[in-house]
Amino acid sequence: MGDIVVRPYEGAADLRRMQEVVRATWTPSTRPHIGGLAWSRFQHVGREAEWPTALWERDGDTLAWGWAMPPGELEMFVHPERPELADEVLGWFHGVATGDEPGVTVLESEERLAAVLSGHGYRREPADAPFLLRMSRDLRDLPEPEVPPGFVVRHVRGEEDVPERVAAHRSAFAPSSVTEESYRNVMGAWPYRRELDCVVEAPDGRAVSYCLIWPDDANGVGEVEPVGTHPDFRRRGLARAACLYALHRLRETGAAGAIVHPRGDAGHPAPARLYEALGFRAHDRTVRYSRPR
Repeated sequence: MGDIVVRPYEGAADLRRMQEVVRATWTPSTRPHIGGLAWSRFQHVGREAEWPTALWERDGDTLAWGWAMPPGELEMFVHPERPELADEVLGWFHGVATGDEPGVTVLESEERLAAVLSGHGYRREPADAPFLLRMSRDLRDLPEPEVPPGFVVRHVRGEEDVPERVAAHRSAFAPSSVTEESYRNVMGAWPYRRELDCVVEAPDGRAVSYCLIWPDDANGVGEVEPVGTHPDFRRRGLARAACLYALHRLRETGAAGAIVHPRGDAGHPAPARLYEALGFRAHDRTVRYSRPR
């Protein structure tokens, strides 16, 4: 058996390697999902140089990876059979982080990783700091989507829908750096499927609400990421309809469940309320650990 090799990220093929090790070891307590990784990497263009990323490999198998985002946030994954590599990933991160207070976000249930972070001088941030919930739902007993008269819910058909799909996202998350170019990259990423990229179309033909779900066929769990509604069309049940339509399509793929990661702190309560109304239940939350340089 060969030595472990650490090498820099070299392109989309390496993202697939990062996704594959996540998929191969995924459990309900695994923080990354293959879909969230694709969305995060491809929703913007021109940022690769800002994201130092490294892979730890042995004999072609990826055992760990680290993805540093400016000024000093680390997304990391370590194979559960190689927990000692967490120290190496953190050591690498400390060499590339540029901020005054590097941080790592983990799930509250990731006690082993939290202990490693504490050993490197990281401290858990206050309880009132922003955090994300881990919410899940099985796909039994899904209500049918309902939209107001004149509205239509459907999935993205292809290239012809890109301008409206991007406009819907940019209106929901203004200001947004998502562009038609970046969204084409999203659509070309694994495991994107247009049947799970769903929109609500207004009577004038505009896409005004949407839900994208990323499937993981091996584990039977899709990740909802992202969901949004144009500000002029909120409070009409459109996001609910888009999500339900997408969840029905996810179930048709053979999936048994879905997960989502909305804000959970008091400063941003609306998304969690939407997912609770859709039958999602919270069973974990994120915690950020940071340390001064």
